[in-house]
Amino acid sequence: MMISFNLNGKQASADVAPDTPLLWVLRDSLGMTGTKFGCGKALCGACTVHLNGNAVRSCQIPIGSVSGQKVTTIEGLAATSPIKKAWIALDVPQCGYCQPGQMMQASALLAQNKKPSDADIDAWMSGNICRCGTYPRIRAAIKDAAKMA
Repeated sequence: MMISFNLNGKQASADVAPDTPLLWVLRDSLGMTGTKFGCGKALCGACTVHLNGNAVRSCQIPIGSVSGQKVTTIEGLAATSPIKKAWIALDVPQCGYCQPGQMMQASALLAQNKKPSDADIDAWMSGNICRCGTYPRIRAAIKDAAKMA
C-alpha cells in the first residue's frame, strides 16, 4: 500500500504494509539512517522523531497512521539549529548512538519550553537513555541551546 507523508519538508511515500513501524520505513525504504533502532519497545528514545512537531518513538508508530502528516528526522533538523550547535560546541556525544534521539527530544522540549530548568530537562529527557552517561553534557547543551534560541 502506498503511504504518503511530509518528510523533512518534502513529500515522501513508501509502498509498505500500513502496520510497518515508521522507524523501518525511514531507515530501510527512505534512507533516513540517522534515526536509530534501540529497544523496539519505545523505552530508550534512540528512534525519536517529530510527528507534527511532537517527539514520538518511531519504533511504535505504524506508518499507516502518519499518512498526510509531517515527520521530521535528525536529517531534517537544521544544521543551524541551536540544539545541533550546542551539541557540537559542548562535544556532547561519546559513542553517539543515542544522540539523534536525544537531539530530537531536546528540540521538542525547547519548542514547548524556551527556558527549561534542570528539573524540566531531567523530566523531559528521562525517557531517552544514554549508555555512555553523557547526561550532564546533554543538560548543559540544552541550557546553552535555550540561550541561543
